[in-house]
Amino acid sequence: MNHAFISQLKVVVLAGGVGGAKLADGFAQLLPAANLAVIVNTGDDFQHLGLTICPDLDTVIYTLAGLANPETGWGRAGESWRTMAEVGRLAGPTWFRLGDLDLATHLVRSHLLAAGATLTEATHHLCRHLGLAAAVLPMSNQPAPTLVETGEGVLSFQTWFVERQWQPAVQGIYLPEDVRATPQVLWALEKADLIAIAPSNPFVSINPILNVYPIRAMITDLPQLVIAVSPIIGGKAVKGPAAKMMAELGMEVTPAAVANVYGELIDAFVYDEQDAGSLDNPELATLTTNILMQSPADRRRLAAQILDFSMELIDQ
Repeated sequence: MNHAFISQLKVVVLAGGVGGAKLADGFAQLLPAANLAVIVNTGDDFQHLGLTICPDLDTVIYTLAGLANPETGWGRAGESWRTMAEVGRLAGPTWFRLGDLDLATHLVRSHLLAAGATLTEATHHLCRHLGLAAAVLPMSNQPAPTLVETGEGVLSFQTWFVERQWQPAVQGIYLPEDVRATPQVLWALEKADLIAIAPSNPFVSINPILNVYPIRAMITDLPQLVIAVSPIIGGKAVKGPAAKMMAELGMEVTPAAVANVYGELIDAFVYDEQDAGSLDNPELATLTTNILMQSPADRRRLAAQILDFSMELIDQ
């Protein structure tokens, strides 16, 4: 690894969910904080118990701060549940569980938003007080809810994902129109040398980001390289509903199918050694390696391999 070059490389990660948070953490272990920005999906944000809940933002923040539950990858380590138990005793909604430590995040965020802060400002406040220097950026300050079309009708994302345990079969995904990126997102994209699309669900984590104007167009035009990492290994999703969604939408559950979702947007693709040789696209540079991130060391290793591979392609 050319450490001198890495110290100058400006990387933007598009992230949602646990996979996105883990890869972002890998890059954070290697890059100066000033050279890393993580643009995070907010399509699964929603209002619950009077609070603004931002699950993907919080997963990224907790992971980068070393506070995430190591078993689930989301939520806080050492969590307790007294408040949620009392909510249930008072016949309140308990289908979306908020731990006592996690609840503090939502209380402070909601307080800041009510006082007139933007979601970007509230996120920066949380990051600063949790000791994070890298930029964690909501994709937009506007609400941008993802809706899931199912055989049971159109469901809000969290209703489908958490309350219904992502069981209703997916027939389509609806993303909102007229959502605009923040100035901070635009600035990060303008300065980026490398865009890394994390191994997040392409339909409900990454496409909501790309749908925000003008993110897709900027990624097409500006960075030297755009590289995506597969969330599929051996016909299965590492975590979450990506594989089930692909099958229900009539797609093959393969890394190649994921690469096809991104199409001409990406220059390079990283997929697991279990699937070696399954991509046949001479116009797409590929890296085959172990993409499973079971530990912080795994995250660092994969991020380092992506940076090395990306530098080789940029230097060509």
